[in-house]
Amino acid sequence: MSAEQPAPVVRQLRLVVEAADYEAAVAFFRDALGLPEEAAFSGEGDARVTILDAGRATLEIANPAQKRMIDEVEVGRQIAPRIRVAFEVDDARKTTARLLAAGASEIAPPTRTPWQSLNARLDAPADLQITVFQELRTPEERAGMDDFATGRDADV
Repeated sequence: MSAEQPAPVVRQLRLVVEAADYEAAVAFFRDALGLPEEAAFSGEGDARVTILDAGRATLEIANPAQKRMIDEVEVGRQIAPRIRVAFEVDDARKTTARLLAAGASEIAPPTRTPWQSLNARLDAPADLQITVFQELRTPEERAGMDDFATGRDADV
């Protein structure tokens, strides 16, 4: 870490989702998607929570034009709610098939994007709209593409 950048203050991003059908949501995300269970707790009044490890977390902040563009590329129409959860996977086609068999509903099949990923859009348990995506190029290859830059590189 350079002297100019302070040490990160945030150690973890944890997305907390209320699921009316708790068992179905846990089974879908833990068993079908394959997120390892990190911890589970219960309390009074049948309070339950399962914490699943989703790997490296990022917070993707998009303006309305970007959100519309992603919907157009992935689905062909405006459909995403304000919050959508995306999971990077090794094989978008196989993962999509597995999640559909586990009860997800397909919004759009795996689609190649202009930024060279294969993205599928699904309605999942816990009333979540999700994207599963597979990067088709390495970070180095993507960095050489037109219109691809980091916030540090781009004119924002």
